[in-house]
Amino acid sequence: MKQYLACIFCMIFCFSFSQDKTHTSYFDINYFKGTIALHNNDILHLINGHPEGFILAWNKKTYGFNQWEQRYNYPDYGVSLVYQNLKNPVLGNNLSLYAHYNFYFFKRNLMFRIGQGLAYNNNPYDKETNFKNVAFGSNLMSSTYVMLNYKKQHLFNNFGIQAGLSLIHYSNANVKAPNASINTIALNLGVIYNFEEILAFQKNLDETDNKFTQPIKYNLVFRTGINESDVVGSGQFPFYVFSVYADKRINRKSALQFGTDVFFSNFLKDLIYYKSVSFPEDNISGNEDYKRVGVFAGHELFVNKTSIETQLGYYVYYPFDFEGRTYFRLGLKRYFNDKWFAVLTLKSHGAKAEAVEFGIGVRL
Repeated sequence: MKQYLACIFCMIFCFSFSQDKTHTSYFDINYFKGTIALHNNDILHLINGHPEGFILAWNKKTYGFNQWEQRYNYPDYGVSLVYQNLKNPVLGNNLSLYAHYNFYFFKRNLMFRIGQGLAYNNNPYDKETNFKNVAFGSNLMSSTYVMLNYKKQHLFNNFGIQAGLSLIHYSNANVKAPNASINTIALNLGVIYNFEEILAFQKNLDETDNKFTQPIKYNLVFRTGINESDVVGSGQFPFYVFSVYADKRINRKSALQFGTDVFFSNFLKDLIYYKSVSFPEDNISGNEDYKRVGVFAGHELFVNKTSIETQLGYYVYYPFDFEGRTYFRLGLKRYFNDKWFAVLTLKSHGAKAEAVEFGIGVRL
């Protein structure tokens, strides 16, 4: 692990000294300590202590030399490394790597950070040696973290401080069962080190920048991945999702969406058969269709070439009851050009994740 941390630190350190004149950079390192939130009674036996760890981040400051930077009040972006001791040998420890954005409010004294990445757990569920760990069914997981911090960038020369609240979420999104997941709510305290002097913020947006119009666009998206039902050991199966939707840009930052999804979730085939054999009292014949069709409304927030999608859907074709008729989708979209894009999304039913979806699409 020490070699791994050293390599990451060296890469970030080298990047921090290769800035152009439109950006500067800084490090922050934060200690945190908190508690595991009880979002599911299945993890009650796993909450023994107060998790602690550190967050190391390299941040690139923006000054408005690109127009999108001015629209979002000159955010930072960068990469962060999180180590967390979950204070329970059953849960083990997590090491995670993220890409993140920092957004600023109240004269840049309040910072909101959101990061998305991958986490590694060193002691996941094993039916023989670690059957109590129902939170993590696999070594590799997806992870999201957010920070809300009071921040003083230059308190003493190149040094500053920040402090506030953090929330760290770990889940493999049912790629492999079990997957009760863990949410850590923590207090954090950090030190900032700035490498260069600050530059002047640019303020040259055209007065008509907010007056942005665009005709309705039509999107075709194909998503796929693998997942497993909540029945441990039932096996992983591929799924396929075909989506068609229209979107309308209402300004530079936002678009509204409306469309339909068709789901081919092969794990449901196995689950339907399992239920029909094991639970005859549920009156499941085993011949129910595993396919589902949903309609959804959504919102897309554009940040440079990346955007954030949120969607709320309802199954209009729902032959087999699984986690309810309402579903949610949250994820990232990355545009290659004006038409083609890639997507990484999490689909869930409330707090219950169903799948991580990888996809590609076209906007016409």
